[in-house]
Amino acid sequence: MNKVSLAAELSATTYPGRGIVIGRSEDGKYAVTAYFIMGRSENSRNRVFVEEGEGIRTEAFDPSKLTDPSLIIYAPVRVLGNKTIVTNGDQTDTVYDGMGAGATFEVSLRSREFEPDGPNYTPRISGVMEIENGQYNYAMSILKSNNGDPDSCNRYTFAYENPKAGEGRFIHTYMQDGNPLPSFEGEPTWVDISGDIDTFTNTVWSNLNEDNKVSLFVRYIDIETGKYETRIVNKNK
Repeated sequence: MNKVSLAAELSATTYPGRGIVIGRSEDGKYAVTAYFIMGRSENSRNRVFVEEGEGIRTEAFDPSKLTDPSLIIYAPVRVLGNKTIVTNGDQTDTVYDGMGAGATFEVSLRSREFEPDGPNYTPRISGVMEIENGQYNYAMSILKSNNGDPDSCNRYTFAYENPKAGEGRFIHTYMQDGNPLPSFEGEPTWVDISGDIDTFTNTVWSNLNEDNKVSLFVRYIDIETGKYETRIVNKNK
């Protein structure tokens, strides 16, 4: 696998769906994550990210237009001690509870599978970042249907120890727009991580499709101190 430009990867399709980027800053000082959501329907586009404790949750921008909250209202980001959990659904809570009880990231997700939104059967993508004593590791997961067959769930976990400065991994729900939407394939894409938090935030947001992008969360965590900075961008204002 060759490392690719995150900007180019984001702009290569009009609808990557929801996406998670995790990696390390160019200067090596920060653990970096980004989570974005996109939408094609009015219900999906009617959302914003709001802060909740040390994490975030999705919220209806116009509550009067909310028709089905089941798969669009959730907490994408939660913090459990030295672990930051990022997912595209309510499995954030599953991972939080499982790891809090001593289970691994992978085992915590054993009780979940792809979303019940046939014919797309949207994959559940998840990530966890762990920082301890100046050491940083992360893992990513995707739970997806077996090539569109909802009778089987394919489970993949990818772990990255001591990630290198200026690089990360990018996983998203869909390969491209379509009907049904084709699920992400392969291992998370090896991408570049460049610039400070504001530069990186702008890179992600500006390269997402203008019509379909909805919200973006970015966090830079100091690997030595655990202190973090967050940026939230919402199209709805």
